[in-house]
Amino acid sequence: MSKTTLAELLDQRPWLLADGATGTNLFDMGLQSGDAPEMWNVDPEFSDRIRTLHRKFIEAGADIILTNSFGGSAYRLKLHNAADRVFEINKAAAVLARLEADAVERPVLVAGSVGPTGEILQPIGELAYEDAVAAFAEQAEGLKAGGADVLQLETISAEDEYRAAVEGCATTGLPVLGTMSFDTNGCTMMGVTPENFAKFTADMPNAPLAIGANCGTGASELLATVMGILKARPDAIVIAKGNCGIPEYKDGSIHYSGTPDLMADYARLAMDAGARIIGGCCGTSYEHLAAMRAALEAHDKRPAPSIEQVIEKLGKVSDQAKAASCGHAHATPQSARPNRRRRKT
Repeated sequence: MSKTTLAELLDQRPWLLADGATGTNLFDMGLQSGDAPEMWNVDPEFSDRIRTLHRKFIEAGADIILTNSFGGSAYRLKLHNAADRVFEINKAAAVLARLEADAVERPVLVAGSVGPTGEILQPIGELAYEDAVAAFAEQAEGLKAGGADVLQLETISAEDEYRAAVEGCATTGLPVLGTMSFDTNGCTMMGVTPENFAKFTADMPNAPLAIGANCGTGASELLATVMGILKARPDAIVIAKGNCGIPEYKDGSIHYSGTPDLMADYARLAMDAGARIIGGCCGTSYEHLAAMRAALEAHDKRPAPSIEQVIEKLGKVSDQAKAASCGHAHATPQSARPNRRRRKT
């Protein structure tokens, strides 16, 4: 276990660098569409590739690495006939990350990645709140047993599922971080605005140590979200983990438009906006992350950017995201939202 805690690192430093994409980089290592990357944690043929993923992100400068466990709940693993292996798979994910984090002299924290169940909670969907809490707790216990320092919720879209995830993860006693994905007209897929998110996380039991946004539809839109969260809760420790530009379908596969220079600009703007934990999501490679580290180390924090400055550096922002950056996004009722299953890449 790391000798330095997340709270101590945040006290010592103005920013921490989180890692980049898991799925995108694993596809480059041979993962096939439809396969569960979490199964690589327990497959001797592939587990070394997971360690390589973590090692390269650490070499690029990551202070926090996420375990290969985004789809590690029973509800996701049942799609691969592995619902009875939740503890084993998540423990293995944390062990692999822990081995690489402990191999370097500087502090590197292991964050247990916890993604959505892929289900919708009652009364709109079929999953009972208590069952969701139990599923998150089961996953979290495996991650703790493997040596995770903190637990990080990612790409959650609904308030009730976010609450269930925090409650389940809190049973471990580990610090909890939690991001949502604001990818639909300035809101999450289930209608949560950045302002809503900032306010309900402030008052909930076992409130996360840090909140923020990940994934979404590009670095500029994510920064607009971060600005909206901080407008509503200026005192919050905020996470910014944006995609590497915009996804584009070329030659039979998805590519991301972001260059290392663009992600360096994004990192500087995220720091200026007030984010304390800055990383990349889909499409973010080791090269991108190294550019972000260099940019942050050379940058002195400036006043928070305007949305116009974000657009100038990173590209266009939708009208809805502009509204979200000012705290004016309008929620869409949860009942109007579709049941989509999604994996972070």
